[in-house]
Amino acid sequence: MNCFLHVSLKYICYDDIYMGRVNVAILASGRGSNFKAILEEIKEGRCNAKINVLISDNPKAPAIAHARDNVIPVEIVEKSDFDSRAKMDLKIKEILDSHSVDLVVLAGYMLILKGKELLEAYKNKIINIHPALLPSFPGVDAQKQAFEYGVKVSGVTIHFVDSTLDAGPIIYQEAVDISECKSADEISEKILAVEHKAYAKVIDLFSKNKFRTQGRRVVKD
Repeated sequence: MNCFLHVSLKYICYDDIYMGRVNVAILASGRGSNFKAILEEIKEGRCNAKINVLISDNPKAPAIAHARDNVIPVEIVEKSDFDSRAKMDLKIKEILDSHSVDLVVLAGYMLILKGKELLEAYKNKIINIHPALLPSFPGVDAQKQAFEYGVKVSGVTIHFVDSTLDAGPIIYQEAVDISECKSADEISEKILAVEHKAYAKVIDLFSKNKFRTQGRRVVKD
């Protein structure tokens, strides 16, 4: 049985705390700030989930150390080990299957999922967070795009992942006033603070079957 040391200095069994909750896989390439925020919300009882595995394409990602500190299994799946993205994504699917994953959460994962088998097997079970109000400013550097365009309001979008780029059905959006921001970095910081709460909120809603899809529309029950 896996256990971790809680801030109260008592050993708390990981398996007992998260029994019956939605099983989550985190995909991350970097520092994993959203991953850390989600995990904290889980520990505080505000997100009805258990993180079963962290998958990263970057063996040096700081998120890996945080996962291991919290007794979360880590799988490294590097692009260089495969001769096609389809084979790489098939390996990710195998890992997800082996960890009985219900929901895949992209948290700063810097590759686009392309594998048909993966996307079909986990249709409406893969979510991504984007630092803009889609469909505005898709792709990389959304905060820089917003700053250079001169918009006064940007925000956060959480959406299902499909074969398109940042164009899957939208689950949740939250506006952020960026009118006083003096740089793209300031926008990033302001939006990130909202991301940290919003992502865990959506995962919690998913675990409680609080929304369903109707074509492109995601309807909250």
